[in-house]
Amino acid sequence: MKRVYEKPVINRINVGFANKVSGKAFYSSRVRDNIDGVPIEELVEKFGSPLFVFSERRLREKFRNFKRAFETRYPNVEFTWSYKTNYLKAICAILHQEGETAEVVSEFEYEKARRLGIPGDRIIFNGPYKPLPALERAISEGARINVDTFEELADIEEIAKKLGQKVKVGIRINMDTGIKPQWSRFGFNLESGQAEDAVKRIASSRWLELNGLHCHMGTFILEPKAYEIEVKKMVEFAYLIEDNYGYKIEYLDIGGGLPSKNRLKGIYLPPEVAVPDIEEYAERITTALLENLRPGDFPKLVIEAGRAIVDEAGFLITTVYATKRLPNGYRGYVLDAGVNILFTAFWYNFKVEVDRPLRGSPEPSILYGPLCMNIDVINDLEYLPPLPRGTRLILSPVGAYNTTQWMQFIRYRPNVVLIDLEGNVHLIREAEDIEDIEGKERLPDHLKLN
Repeated sequence: MKRVYEKPVINRINVGFANKVSGKAFYSSRVRDNIDGVPIEELVEKFGSPLFVFSERRLREKFRNFKRAFETRYPNVEFTWSYKTNYLKAICAILHQEGETAEVVSEFEYEKARRLGIPGDRIIFNGPYKPLPALERAISEGARINVDTFEELADIEEIAKKLGQKVKVGIRINMDTGIKPQWSRFGFNLESGQAEDAVKRIASSRWLELNGLHCHMGTFILEPKAYEIEVKKMVEFAYLIEDNYGYKIEYLDIGGGLPSKNRLKGIYLPPEVAVPDIEEYAERITTALLENLRPGDFPKLVIEAGRAIVDEAGFLITTVYATKRLPNGYRGYVLDAGVNILFTAFWYNFKVEVDRPLRGSPEPSILYGPLCMNIDVINDLEYLPPLPRGTRLILSPVGAYNTTQWMQFIRYRPNVVLIDLEGNVHLIREAEDIEDIEGKERLPDHLKLN
């Protein structure tokens, strides 16, 4: 086939090493021909492209390392799985097998946990919006509820009266821990006195009893000291409550927000340098507890980690469809995966690997998705050698938030598979088709075309 003429462009090359085979070699660490021993091409041949792939081995190992970091430092810890991070049944089931409870923020997620077999008393119900029917079900099934607003306190009080039982609740608080922007939308502010007002409201009711505190500072928090400040303030507030209102705080739920080894846009250090190890977070958190708790007092430490556990267990295989030279001299590649299924591309620069060794010098490249939208950019600057059509790219880590925040827009959502501990591949979510999209639609008779 005759090659199309392309005007030459000169780019300064700052990457690549001499190689007797290709002149300039693409980094060998950027070549991945398998995931957990299963060849990339075999996965694509059977399940198509794009394709999400989860590693059960990586997921279990990550959680066990995480668990060990805290349990070796503090005697009373509960790990609860954040459903909003990834609520695929197979992923949740693995973490429940490992001993995690369920943390949900909607009646939809609550229903998913219950259908998976998680009893109500092993579910933590958070979030700013809890409709009355969902609250009543959660209370009747023994779920722990962390209250977000005064209106919610009134709702729970009415449900308690209806059921004829006193209801234990926790309250969500927000505070200044040095993290900017401060997440002040959720719960009751500590510094303004609003959180104590919530305690007073509970104390005024014979139907409510306070037994826990919850705080979730934010997301992808890179400063371990912020958790130290959070824990110290939570302990001080717990003792203020105990001394002044007579409630014993049984648990301190510090939320999640712990980062994965992903790379935030705007941070140029590699994740291995920019993201602290989980051991540092665990040390800060547990030391703050042990230094501020009264002798012999060990309230339950609840951790709602999501991204830090699942993100690095997820990969996305995508295929180069086309290439073109852009006006700025960069190479542009059109992929079969876009921001419709990789929503976190707006915030992260993923690791990009190729499925084969490639010849040629790396050059500035932009990775686009297949959507007819200018915002559909997977990576706005990546140094890559020339990628032939059909090259598979493996993007990671993508295990957190993508299969919950993805959307049906322009293209169908793809297959998702899990590679188990023995290297067997399981389809854990089927790709969509037209029936999935139109199944809930209704066409009025006067609009029918045939």
